[in-house]
Amino acid sequence: MEVVQKVMSGFSLDLGPVKEPLGFIRLLEWVFTICAFATTGGYVGSTVFTVNCPDKEIVDVTANFGYPFRLPSHPYLINHCNGSKNTTYLQGDFSSSAEFFVSIGVLGFLYCTFTLILYLGYQQVYRESNRGPIIDLVVTGIFAFLWLVCSSAWGKGLTDVKYATDPNRLIIHCLPEDKCDIKSYPSVGRLNSSVLFGFLNLILWAGNCWFIYKETPFHKPANPPVNAEEGVSTS
Repeated sequence: MEVVQKVMSGFSLDLGPVKEPLGFIRLLEWVFTICAFATTGGYVGSTVFTVNCPDKEIVDVTANFGYPFRLPSHPYLINHCNGSKNTTYLQGDFSSSAEFFVSIGVLGFLYCTFTLILYLGYQQVYRESNRGPIIDLVVTGIFAFLWLVCSSAWGKGLTDVKYATDPNRLIIHCLPEDKCDIKSYPSVGRLNSSVLFGFLNLILWAGNCWFIYKETPFHKPANPPVNAEEGVSTS
C-alpha cells in the first residue's frame, strides 16, 4: 500500500506535453498502433463460388478463412454434379507474419500507454535524469525497426493470402462436368488498411526518434556556456 501511495502522490496530471511534438506524436502512435492490430486480429473472410448442374439447383461453395490465417484449418465441401462430395482445404500457413504483426502492435500499444502516463503524470520523473529520455529513444528506435520488419512481412503474407483464397484458383477443384462460376471475392479492404497502418506507424516511430533525441544529453550540452548562465554584458 505504501508503494501505491507513493506512486499516486507523485502523480501530477499535466496535458502540456500533448501540445508538444513529443507527446502529440506519441498519442498518434497510440491511436495508429490500435488501428494496426485491430484491423488484422479477429478478421474473418470468405470466398464463394457456385456449382451449376443441369438437373440440380445451384449450390454455393463457401471457403471461410481468418486470422491467424492457417488456411489448411478451414476445409470446405464441394458437391459435384455426379453426386460425389469432395472436402477441400485452402493451402498455405501465413500465421507467422500475421501474428508477428499483431504482437508488435500490442506491444507498441502497451509501450505508448506507459509512456503517455509517464509524460502526462510523471514528467518530473522523466526529465530529472538522462536515463529516461535515453531509454525512451532506444526503445522507440527498436520499435521503428520492428514496424519496418513486421509490416513488410505482413504485406508479403497478405499478398499470399489473397492468392491462396482467390476463387479463380479454387474452382480448379471442380470436375470437368461441373459448371463452376465465381459468386464473390473475399473482402480484404480491412487487411489492406492494416498494412497501411503498419507503415504509418513506421513513419511515426522513426520520426519521433528525433524529438526524443532532443531530450537526451546527446543533443543538449551537458553544461551551458558561462555567459548564458551569468549573462555577460558588454558596454
